[in-house]
Order: sequence, then structure tokens, then C-alpha cells
Amino acid sequence: QVQLVESGGGLVQAGDSLRLSCATSGRTFSTPNMGWFRQAPGKERDFVAAISASGSSTYYADSVKGRFTISRDNAKNTVYLQMNSLKPEDTAVYYCAAERRMGLYSGSYHASVYDYWGQGTQVTVSS
Repeated sequence: QVQLVESGGGLVQAGDSLRLSCATSGRTFSTPNMGWFRQAPGKERDFVAAISASGSSTYYADSVKGRFTISRDNAKNTVYLQMNSLKPEDTAVYYCAAERRMGLYSGSYHASVYDYWGQGTQVTVSS
């Protein structure tokens, strides 16, 4: 089993920055691929970013490319999402996810392939 706990959400103004953290515990070596997703009220859970085990490979949604950065510190078993130039449309619950697969691939964009999920952290961006 793998446990994921997100933190770092909050209420900010447009243009501000936030850094989300996802602390992992348990059999973390079994879930090398990590991702961030978000879900706004009444909408589906959308892909935000993903990172490979070493951190050498990353994927981003077009809507966040150039503004968000995913990274990981394997010594601390933590994945981060640095969010800059936040916009009101970034408002959502952000979820961390882990997949039992080595290496990012086309499926990494889809929530259905991830095996473990955190409880989510709310990010609200006011205009």
C-alpha cells in the first residue's frame, strides 16, 4: 500500500504563487510514476502534470505549461507542484496520484491508470 498526503493549498489572488506538496509513505518504490490532477466543481478530474521516478521526464497539460513545475525529492519521498502566475481558472481541488509503472507514457495523462490517490487540497484563486 502507498499513502499520499497533499498540503500547501489555500486562497490566493490572481498572479500569486503556491507550492503544493505530496508526501508519500508505504511501498513507495512500487509506484515510481507520480502525477497531479485537479477537479473543479461540476467538472471531471483533469491532468495537470506527471513526473518519472528519476525526475528526468515530465509531462504538463497545455493549460499550465510554462506556469507550473512538477518536481520530486526522492530522499524525502515528496512530490511538489510549483504553481506560478495563478489564474482564477486554476481554482480546483488538487490531487496527487501514484502509478505502479516505470516511465511516463501516453497513459500518464489519464486518471484511470493511477493506482493510489491522496485526499486532495483546495486551491482557490480570486480575481
